[in-house]
Amino acid sequence: MSASSLPAFDAFFSGPAREYLLRALDLAIEEDGEDLTSKALFTSERFTAVVVAKQQCVVAGLPMVPIVLERTATHIGAERSWNLTMNAKDGDTLEYGDELFQLEGDALLLLTAERIILNFLCHLSGIATLTRRYVDELAGSGVTLLDTRKTLPGLRYPEKYATVVGGAQNHRKNLSEMIMLKDNHIDRAGGIIPATAMVRKAYCPCPPIEAECRTLDEVREAVEARVDRIMLDNMGPETIREALALIPDGIESELSGGVSLETLAELAATGPDFISVGRLTHSAPTADLSMRMRRTS
Repeated sequence: MSASSLPAFDAFFSGPAREYLLRALDLAIEEDGEDLTSKALFTSERFTAVVVAKQQCVVAGLPMVPIVLERTATHIGAERSWNLTMNAKDGDTLEYGDELFQLEGDALLLLTAERIILNFLCHLSGIATLTRRYVDELAGSGVTLLDTRKTLPGLRYPEKYATVVGGAQNHRKNLSEMIMLKDNHIDRAGGIIPATAMVRKAYCPCPPIEAECRTLDEVREAVEARVDRIMLDNMGPETIREALALIPDGIESELSGGVSLETLAELAATGPDFISVGRLTHSAPTADLSMRMRRTS
């Protein structure tokens, strides 16, 4: 992915998303409490820290580093004086031993912020790395990879940012961005057609409507209701092909449920518009990054 196609960090984390991010960072700082060890051993020394990759990975979250430093400095009353040199940018693929950034500043500040910075960078880079593997597997298929809302509470926006850094697109970020008719909604309303009518009556203008379909009959009903997107949930390849043949131009198609790297190519070959994968966020291993520190001479 080219740098120009990556999401702008400040644009992604604007409005409520910015507030959620700052809350998560402040909570991380508060959870750590007072660094009694570092306070006892360091006074006015300055340290230089270098963060390096211990594996091949796609980096995500680097613009958070100065924000963590600002919030941490405020929390512990440290001097806001540091020099940060970035050697990579979000979306870069790093090899073992590559440096992400160099940071020179107050020892107590760097030691207090160290684990918070690494926790976020390792987690988000792990998500971006796994996402890139799925995107690469889909290359040339014409299918767009989507994430899901299977995210950690309080970390949805950082995690969804990381999937976009890895090359995916965001599915709805919250429940108000799209109407999604799932089995409980459909069963309660007595079918997709009456459920669609109810939400269109409730909201004007009505957000886009996606219907989760479990059977071919439900696909036919969703087509009749003229929803915006039809999700084929946990269907096998043959059933998917039958279902996609029923969906006309003008209604998007999405596959979901049980998608893995091993099944991705076969599912993409059936020809949907989108494939959504919860594993991008709920099962991504953390990237192995390390921070090395030394006293500044």
